[in-house]
Amino acid sequence: MTENAGTPSGPEGAAPEPKATYGPGAGASPTGAGAVRRRRRWLRYTAIGVAVLVLGAGGVGWAAYQKLNGNITKDTDAAAELARYEKERPTPLVHDAQNILLLGSDTRAGKGNRKYGRDPGTQRSDTTILLHLAADRQSATAVSIPRDLMVDIPGCRKPDGSRTEAQFAQFNWAYEFGGTACTIRTVEKLTDIRVDHHMVVDFAGFKDMVDAVDGVQVCLRAPIDDTDAHVKLAPGLRTLNGEQALGFVRARKSLGNGSDTDRMDRQQEFLGALVNKVQSNDVLLNPTKLYPVLDAATSSLTTDPGLASLRGLYELVRGMRNIPTERVQFLTVPRQSYAYDANRDELVEPAAEQLFTRLRTDTPVAVTPQKPAEQAGRDSSDQSAESEGEESSDEEEYDDSDEDWSDGKPDDPSHTPSPAPTFRGNTAAGSSCE
Repeated sequence: MTENAGTPSGPEGAAPEPKATYGPGAGASPTGAGAVRRRRRWLRYTAIGVAVLVLGAGGVGWAAYQKLNGNITKDTDAAAELARYEKERPTPLVHDAQNILLLGSDTRAGKGNRKYGRDPGTQRSDTTILLHLAADRQSATAVSIPRDLMVDIPGCRKPDGSRTEAQFAQFNWAYEFGGTACTIRTVEKLTDIRVDHHMVVDFAGFKDMVDAVDGVQVCLRAPIDDTDAHVKLAPGLRTLNGEQALGFVRARKSLGNGSDTDRMDRQQEFLGALVNKVQSNDVLLNPTKLYPVLDAATSSLTTDPGLASLRGLYELVRGMRNIPTERVQFLTVPRQSYAYDANRDELVEPAAEQLFTRLRTDTPVAVTPQKPAEQAGRDSSDQSAESEGEESSDEEEYDDSDEDWSDGKPDDPSHTPSPAPTFRGNTAAGSSCE
């Protein structure tokens, strides 16, 4: 996981002006008279009242709101860099669908991060997930992009102001070259999907969020003893605290076949369990539980300006809170070993393009859960082959009542629907050791 492009501006630390802004468009000074002034004053007071009710009673509510709002780091440098390349970026195809790039930063800089290794002074990100939220907010699909996937990386601006040449290289070099902006442009070039927002979280922030929800339960099918990841755990159904959870999602060499494939599977499993934990208890409705979660989350986040406020995050979360856990899906982009280097990956086609097309057009993605034994023993090419060829049980029905099939065949073969592709993955429906 890595630092951000350039030097993102920090939270707005200055004391708020009397006309404090607490979200896009909210809190603006009234410019008219009569009804307009009363309407705007009513909106302002309503927003303040909501903050008080959500975050605590009395005067504590507004102070808490301001603190949480100021916790978030706004990535203005990435926004400026992306604006320079606006003409080359994909056009959104479906109104209200959202695509958010989630990045795990493994920077050793900052409080609590140095114990995980030496800081070589470069930006690094080993975890990249493209989260697609359906326009109707009835499903969410999280797609992991392997760090070693061979891709076309565009020329990017480095932190020192110099620029790299466009090149074909492993995916996580994009973050090292130019942080979030370079990674977003690489993802958009790879998928032709517009990235609407991005979030970056570091080691310390990840741990704090897990601890804030009192740990997350996962199934450990084998013992874990990984010195590099600072984790030692017995098998079984375990509730992991922040430090243990970080080790669980970072461990690689001591588990399974030691590949990044297994690590991505564990990351997806953990994120699903985290979603299940938050939705299955009263965290979102209990201010005493909600505040520490919000404090941990906002303190660890670096986001694009559109999400860098409580109002922006609230609008995002509000659309997700009612998605059934079985409709929150996790999978890895179809890939196999790169033909010229077994330690690198390449996309499997047409499976990868089928997936990207469905996300681009906001078409449902079918995910088939993998069995524990299959998960432990499969290789990446097996997974990709299944995602390419397996038929879905949810394939679209075709009404042939108006067709003349006197010869036993449809008049227009183009009317025959193709079976929807099915991809190997998991949902957030719950962890079990069965």
